[in-house]
Amino acid sequence: MSLAVNLPIILSAAFIATASPGPATLAVASMSMGAGRRRGVAMACGVVTGSLTWSAAAALGLGAIMLANAWILEVIRYLGAGYLLYLAVKSARSAVSPKALTFSAVDDLTWGGAYRKGLVLHLTNPKAILFFGALYSIGVPPSAPMGTLLVVIAAVGLQSAAIFLTYALVFSSIRVARGFARIRRLFDGLLAVAFGYAGFKVLTAHLR
Repeated sequence: MSLAVNLPIILSAAFIATASPGPATLAVASMSMGAGRRRGVAMACGVVTGSLTWSAAAALGLGAIMLANAWILEVIRYLGAGYLLYLAVKSARSAVSPKALTFSAVDDLTWGGAYRKGLVLHLTNPKAILFFGALYSIGVPPSAPMGTLLVVIAAVGLQSAAIFLTYALVFSSIRVARGFARIRRLFDGLLAVAFGYAGFKVLTAHLR
């Protein structure tokens, strides 16, 4: 199959997986509404960096190596589940506190700190490497040259960046931020449930 045929398949599948509500999109939305556009964009950049890392790993065959050494995925699985459950606890505490923010006090959270939160959130998601591994195995021929792989990685990365940065910009608007201020505790409660459920699913998943 040619790149012209495979790329739309890969981008369509990646778009659905990336744009659908999940821990990463919810985290970016929450950060943008609660801590502002700058920090929301920083977290989005961190998530995109993590996505690019897993995408490149799968495209270059590192995913197969990880699957052959299941203990690596097990370590990532426990780290990912632990981090998601940690975010669930923070969100729950924010939901019951009239003044707390989900991730951190705005004055204490730097651009780099928000970026690292997004990066860690995505790098500790073991299902990402499985998703990209399956995606590339279906959409990219085994004999694809390095140039083709780089084009696919770049295209998926640009699409991911567009999606997460859009989330950051939309949810950091003044109108959305004002609305969020009124329902913050409810949103944080829903976020706690979402993170908790995601952490439980990762913890109980069979990755082999």
